[in-house]
Amino acid sequence: MDHREFLRSLSRADRKALSEQSDGPGLRHLAVYVSLILLLAVPIALRVPGWPVLMVPLGILLAFLFNLEHECTHTTAFRTSWVNEWSGRISGFLILQPFQWFRHFHFAHHRFTNDPERDPELTGKPKPETVAQYIVFASGPIYWRNKIVLLFRNARGRDFDDFVPQKARRQLRTEARASLAIYAAVLAFSIGVSPAPIWVWLVPLVVGFPILRLYHLAEHGLCPPVADMFENSRTVLTNPVVRFVTWNMPYHIEHHTLPMVPFFRLPDLHRLVREHLGQTSDGYVRFSLEYARRLTLARRETPMMKVDR
Repeated sequence: MDHREFLRSLSRADRKALSEQSDGPGLRHLAVYVSLILLLAVPIALRVPGWPVLMVPLGILLAFLFNLEHECTHTTAFRTSWVNEWSGRISGFLILQPFQWFRHFHFAHHRFTNDPERDPELTGKPKPETVAQYIVFASGPIYWRNKIVLLFRNARGRDFDDFVPQKARRQLRTEARASLAIYAAVLAFSIGVSPAPIWVWLVPLVVGFPILRLYHLAEHGLCPPVADMFENSRTVLTNPVVRFVTWNMPYHIEHHTLPMVPFFRLPDLHRLVREHLGQTSDGYVRFSLEYARRLTLARRETPMMKVDR
């Protein structure tokens, strides 16, 4: 059974139940998530003994705000539209990824998932094939460079990506200019008043981002470029802590099969579809080891596809 056959097998009642939105689960999830960030950020700001160690878990939580932004692009994290919008904007701002731009980028990714010629996650951005490329990919210098270039390019109001519709370009220009203005203000504050934003935001974010980068490889890495969502995406079977931090996105086949399903209902969808899933891994460590094994064989096998965000 492929994903289209599965969708045809779902009753209207099942689809309605799976797609039903609610503010409660998202707000509770967000409250715990933000509380954990503050629980780690405050001791760093106060320089308590051992504070540098706290940068690692804080950085991971900050980096995985990507997944909250992702959910908000689908307007599924919360039922109330303005809560989705502002949660997405703030999350995107914190990881230097403009929210409105990402919405267009990500919808194009859903339309052309794992198509090397049309999926914007793949075009022109090679996956790592050697150990050196893997290290560069994970450490993220290319990501940060690309995001800074993107902000300035959008702020100039020209050279937009092809997936950005003409009517949205003024909005993206305004978004980029506002973001750059706030970043400049934060930088001025850090230099002239207090370096706290550097230590509780920027440095931890850079430290934690490699975990997000490697996590992203599992979503579609080593999957074939076919139209079937059960094959071109991967579900990773992992523990509740990882699922919490990642907003249930390890259920990635499920998300691509029915993108309108809120993150808190993806476990329900997984129970319906799990016997049909084509690409799965038993944890991120196992997938990473498998990917690392392919690094040494890449030149003798079919070239790996391409990915970035």
